[in-house]
Order: sequence, then C-alpha cells, then structure tokens
Amino acid sequence: MVNPRANYGVDAPGVLVGLTVGGIAELVLTAVLFGIGWPIPAVVFLVGAVILLAGAALFANTTLRGKFQVWDEELGRLGLKGDEHALDLGCGRGLVLFKAAGRLPAGRATGVDLWTKDQSGNSMDAAWANARAEGVADRVELVTGDMRDLPFDDASFDLVVSSLAVHNIPDDEGRAAAVREAFRVLRPGGMLRLADFRHSRRYAEVLGECGAADVQVYDLGWRFWYGGPQGRTAMVACRRP
Repeated sequence: MVNPRANYGVDAPGVLVGLTVGGIAELVLTAVLFGIGWPIPAVVFLVGAVILLAGAALFANTTLRGKFQVWDEELGRLGLKGDEHALDLGCGRGLVLFKAAGRLPAGRATGVDLWTKDQSGNSMDAAWANARAEGVADRVELVTGDMRDLPFDDASFDLVVSSLAVHNIPDDEGRAAAVREAFRVLRPGGMLRLADFRHSRRYAEVLGECGAADVQVYDLGWRFWYGGPQGRTAMVACRRP
C-alpha cells in the first residue's frame, strides 16, 4: 500500500488529457449528429468516444493504482532478506524505489534520475517528500545521473529495478547502454526487473549478450495498460550468475 500523503504524480499527463478530451469531444459531436438526423456517422463517433474514454479510464487506473499493485506483487516474489542494496533507474518521484526500500529495513535503496520527462511534477524535492511520507528516508539515497553512464562501481547492487524509464532514451544504442549499465552494477546472484511498454525484447537481447541468466520477458496484465492493450507493459527479468 501507499501512504496517502505521498504523491507520485501522473505518467505522461498529456496523453491522459488527450484521451479524455478527445472522448468528450466525440460524445458532443455524436449528440450533434443525432440531433440533426445523421444517425450513421453519429454511431461511428459514439464508438470512437467509447474507445477513447475507455482508454482514458485504463490509463488513469494504471498510473494511479494498477502499477502500484503490480510492483507490490513483483517485489514480493523476489524473496528479499531485507539487507540488500537496491537501485532504481529513472526513479522519478520514487514509487518503485520506496516500495523496495520498505522491504529493506537493514538495507539501502538508491534512486538515479535526470528529473525530467514523462511524469507530472518530477523533481528530487518531490521524491524526498515522498520518501519522508513513506517513512524510508533514512535508508534512501537520491542521485542525479544518466542511466547510460551510472556513477557506481561494478557489482554494487543486489537488485536493480526500473519502471517505464529506459524507453525515454531516444536511440537504440542509448537504451542498450542503459541496460548494459544496469547489468554491470549487479552483484553476482543479483536480480534485475525492468518494466517498460516498448523495446522489452531488445532489452532481453542485450542482457543475453551480457551473459545474464534466466532472462525472461512477460506481460504484466491489464492493470499496467496505458490506454489499452496497445500500451501494455512487459517485465524483463534476469539474474547475474
């Protein structure tokens, strides 16, 4: 569960607004077309309105509730002992980072971000406010850095996680570099869990090239859909031998 005082913002708020406004606009147009006696085009716009508004509802559920539930389950399956050192790539306002920290009473959780892009109100100050609200600030470190060139030594972390961050890197080589860096900082026996709605198969390829073991890609289900099945999120999982 999430402390109600914490505020994790909205992912890609412009997309959610666009889906909602577009759906309402098509509903209005539907009413106008029915009013002037054009039922066939009215039905077409009604179908479009339903699709857009359903997409908005799914998007809102994912960003405000669904991803919280999914990450709780994913972290719960890792069998953490509580003394591990975890890293969150592109931690944003800290949702996954602080969920991990809450499971590490004798460990540490480090978040790295450039504090830009793709989430409303994203800043280090907002992340620290959430860390305090969640009661984990004493075991958290926040670092400004680029996931393509992490400021950490090799084999520094027992767990590396990332949620909807790597896809923000605009080029394939940059994304591949971030995945290689995530693997580089893993200790032997360490685990990686990388959730994204694009490029997941490519991430898995890169991890395989790095020598990762037990590489998997699996769908995270409708609770992690950004607007519909076309925006489904997959998890890339592996272990460092």
